Amino acid sequence: MNHKLLSFVLFLLSFVVFGQQKITVESIYRGAYRTQDMDELHSLKKSNQYTVLNYNQQAQSTQIDLYDFASLQKTATIIDSKNHKGMPAIDGYTFDSDEKMLLLACNSNPIYRHSFTADYYLYDISKKELTQLFDFQIQEPTFSPDGKKIAFARENNLYVYDLASKTTTQITTDGNKNAIINGICDWVYEEEFSFVRAFDWSGDSKKIAFIRFDESEVPEFSMTVFNQQLYPAVETFKYPKAGEKNSKVSLHIYDVASKDSKTVDLSNYSDFYIARIKWTNDANVLSAQVLNRHQDNLDLLFIDGNSAAKKVVLNEKDKAYIDVTDNLTFLKDNSFIWTSEKDGFNHIYYYDKTGKLKNQVTKGNWEITKFYGLDEKTNTAFYQSTENGSINRGVYKIGLKGTNKVALSNELGTNEATFSPNFDYYIRTFSSVSQPTIYTLNEVKSGKELKVIENNSALVSRLKEYNLPTKEFFVLKTEKGNELNAWIIKPKDFDASKKYPVFMTQYSGPGSQQVANQWNSVDDYWCLMLSQQGYIVVCVDGRGTGFKGAAFKKVTQLQLGKYEVEDQIDAAKVIGNYPYVDKSRIGIFGWSYGGFMASNCLLKGNTIFKMAVAVAPVTNWRFYDSVYTERYMQTPQENASGYDDNSPINFANQLKGKYLLIHGTADDNVHVQNSMEMMNALIKANKQFDSQVYPDCNHGIYGGMTRIQLFNKMTNFIKENL
Repeated sequence: MNHKLLSFVLFLLSFVVFGQQKITVESIYRGAYRTQDMDELHSLKKSNQYTVLNYNQQAQSTQIDLYDFASLQKTATIIDSKNHKGMPAIDGYTFDSDEKMLLLACNSNPIYRHSFTADYYLYDISKKELTQLFDFQIQEPTFSPDGKKIAFARENNLYVYDLASKTTTQITTDGNKNAIINGICDWVYEEEFSFVRAFDWSGDSKKIAFIRFDESEVPEFSMTVFNQQLYPAVETFKYPKAGEKNSKVSLHIYDVASKDSKTVDLSNYSDFYIARIKWTNDANVLSAQVLNRHQDNLDLLFIDGNSAAKKVVLNEKDKAYIDVTDNLTFLKDNSFIWTSEKDGFNHIYYYDKTGKLKNQVTKGNWEITKFYGLDEKTNTAFYQSTENGSINRGVYKIGLKGTNKVALSNELGTNEATFSPNFDYYIRTFSSVSQPTIYTLNEVKSGKELKVIENNSALVSRLKEYNLPTKEFFVLKTEKGNELNAWIIKPKDFDASKKYPVFMTQYSGPGSQQVANQWNSVDDYWCLMLSQQGYIVVCVDGRGTGFKGAAFKKVTQLQLGKYEVEDQIDAAKVIGNYPYVDKSRIGIFGWSYGGFMASNCLLKGNTIFKMAVAVAPVTNWRFYDSVYTERYMQTPQENASGYDDNSPINFANQLKGKYLLIHGTADDNVHVQNSMEMMNALIKANKQFDSQVYPDCNHGIYGGMTRIQLFNKMTNFIKENL
């Protein structure tokens, strides 16, 4: 055999070997397929630059690097942890308004989903001086707009630190665990309104507005924490379940100079939420969004910073519920941008400073998914939307009069943008089902790509060794006529003459989306791994999911689990009739809301589904928190049948297939109580099932080898029962 022929044979052999590379659970959850990303990307406001938090593995250090938007060239390293003796790794950072100082978070300790305490360092960029602020951990330190002070929270109280005198003033004194919280959200606000910092500086740095939470009457929930100790500890926190008492909230304005506080009179509201506070561009006018308990009536208030007098500037009502967002944006004259679903789709509206509608900026049977900001020089708004289909995201600009719309992205997939402060450039983040995340520099004027920053070509090259199947998108039409977005992954060696088992994965929660034209999530690789093992994997977004208009999303109101379960069962029936599907071998999986769904599907669709895996499921909405549950269901006292008719616990006697129930014991979100009560119902019904409990794991069930053990457990269960 000559050398050329030998080389060719070796090439073919290597191709065969590479083409048969198999994905494993271990490789997935050890990060083998992770994309290269731009972490903690911040667009500066004072210069046409951006910063990125980079990790130097060789030096074991973290650094904040400065880049020029026009050239993409790194112009400086602002700080490198290795140059400061004893400095820990940087977890996050914020600039003061002049971008001359940095607050650096280190040694972060998570509390709940978004909240954490950390050691904070103050870094003077020009002097290159690093100072640890305190010898204790704090929450949410925030520069005053003039850069002279820092407000922060500690142990449920608010404080102000003066940078010049290095003295601290205590704003509140009544903070107490499980009783009073000042300036930081309680558990349910953090989880369901998605914010932690419940205080805000006025533009002139003279006042601080804050929300006070009195949770003393909120029922307590206790969790046993084992922590490998002889005697386990008990962690107790306030958790308002559906229909139970919420925190009593009040709104206060603190004057930094006089050290006096005023309370905003909200006595005309009862049993309400303060979903957002934000100072307007008038330093003496505070905005607050007050939402009734049903969450179908929202008042946007403007509040005088001196007298605390209030007026309703805008009122929004909805037959179902109102989604609270962070899109409220004030212009220099205090006119403002607002987004609303009031015409049936989420769109941008422009109001004057009195709350009078000036213009509906965007219109159409598609949704605004992100509002990026406004260039006041040209009165141009920048946004992301579903104009190219509900599974895609595009970036656009449009004049405030609703004219001169320009698409700033052309490729079908998921486009996002980070704009330069002068709106001349933007960094586009793009991915699709066939393209890992790409970062490019684009010009705003035309959307033209100027330079590729990162294209993850190394990952693309590595994945060629696996010869992976493709995720195919389609619209599934049920027998009832419902048209649902879906994707399917078939084995790479798919043979239409064979019969394949089908594994369905879904989440299905209100406003969610699993069928999206974007690059693989970690769990997508698990689905690809199952396809390599001979399974067809399918995902269907049923009614109640998002980005197809308010009517499609809100049809599930007052009866969570009815139409969503119908759609998964109906979709399984359609799929079961495909000539290449073994309809006797269809399984379903879900986590959290998806676990609630998987459980219901196996029980109510017991002639359709052979098996189900439910991780951290809600099994009765009476066990879940007030804000989320009542948004869609009202209270159990008002809507008992809505709660009971779709609770898996009440249908345990209908179990026929194989059921694997999984939960973490330290889940502060969906309490392990849900799975324990589900087990109890199954035992009472004399039904056999499988279960797995993860000690001291929260809703995410991760840490160390946990995810690997978990996904191997589920994989083995699927292989044994489907």
